[in-house]
Amino acid sequence: MESKTSTEILKSEGASILKEEAIAERKWVKLEQTTYIDPSGKTRIWETVKRTTRKEGSSADGVSIIPVLLRTLHYDCIVLVKQFRPPMGGYCLEFPAAVCLDPGLTNCTTHIVTVTINGDDACNTRPKPKPEFVEVVSLPKNDLLQRIEELVAGEHILVDARVYAYALALKHATEKPLQVPFMKF
Repeated sequence: MESKTSTEILKSEGASILKEEAIAERKWVKLEQTTYIDPSGKTRIWETVKRTTRKEGSSADGVSIIPVLLRTLHYDCIVLVKQFRPPMGGYCLEFPAAVCLDPGLTNCTTHIVTVTINGDDACNTRPKPKPEFVEVVSLPKNDLLQRIEELVAGEHILVDARVYAYALALKHATEKPLQVPFMKF
């Protein structure tokens, strides 16, 4: 099967990119004005942010890691990081190494992987992130959503959408996995 580029897919569905013009560019990102034709045939303009660090031939700009800390006689924990994010104007709770932005705004892509950490190994008990100003936060997997909501209320932090979606999915998967509330008959 022959694969199509995103532009070819857009053209086959009636939408296409006409031009992309650089507005500003810095070390990590650039701002562009994209002129395109929408599926109805109307010409539109969209402002996009693109990462400048994508390597040629790479399928993603970064990796978002879902680290699961396993310890004997303890609850499994999800390891998150809390760090100040200037665009958000506050601290954000996120998966380690999450570097991607909103796909409606950027061309940034990411791979998501799950990593199991041996919490009984001494070198994994108190991780020391370097060189960034990052706080490591371990929360029990079995009540992740509730613990996140407590942090939000108590510390007024923001939560990355991927973290919140993961916590919400865990809650729904463990509470009533065979019942979908909006599909009751």
